Amino acid sequence: MHNTNIPTQVELPSTAKLIKSTIIAAVTASVLLVAVVMPAEYGIDPTGVGKVIGLKKMGEIKTSLAEEAAADKVKNLTSNAETKAVETEVVMPTPEAVQPTLNHKMQVTLAQDEGSEIKVTMAKGSKVQYSWQTDGGKANFDVHADSKKLKIDYHSYSKGSGQKSEGVIEAAFDGNHGWFWRNRTSEPMTITLQTNGEYTDIKHFK
Repeated sequence: MHNTNIPTQVELPSTAKLIKSTIIAAVTASVLLVAVVMPAEYGIDPTGVGKVIGLKKMGEIKTSLAEEAAADKVKNLTSNAETKAVETEVVMPTPEAVQPTLNHKMQVTLAQDEGSEIKVTMAKGSKVQYSWQTDGGKANFDVHADSKKLKIDYHSYSKGSGQKSEGVIEAAFDGNHGWFWRNRTSEPMTITLQTNGEYTDIKHFK
């Protein structure tokens, strides 16, 4: 077994020496921080040493690059936010562009030789789908339009005779567009009309 030399009390450093060494180490670290680290990392040179040995320039370059990177990040975040705002922007139609869609089911009962009509109010270019049928014989019909505003008394779309019919009316102008029926049979007749389309009103004229 080897003998281990245990240091004597005389060989151990005194408390004063330890304190002195600690102070020297702290002062050295502070000097390095101020004279070397701060100029090299942040471009801050309180002592002027960094400028002499070129460390200040290095720190200024690093700081400049960091500032540019931060500015680019903010710019990218702003650009992305603007892009998302544009993508999610909802364009609301103007009141003139809004076309209401309505649907109705109406009935008219006609005695022998009696006539009646139903019309919807539509703007030019609007469309209405329709279907009608009688509960018995054939009815004479006339699909037509008029416009007091445009001083149009009569505009024909189609006419004929039948027990039922369906189709689409596309308004040729702003006004009233619809159907006239006359019962030419010897018995009363009920006609059922269904409509669905871009009109604002529907009226029954006897």
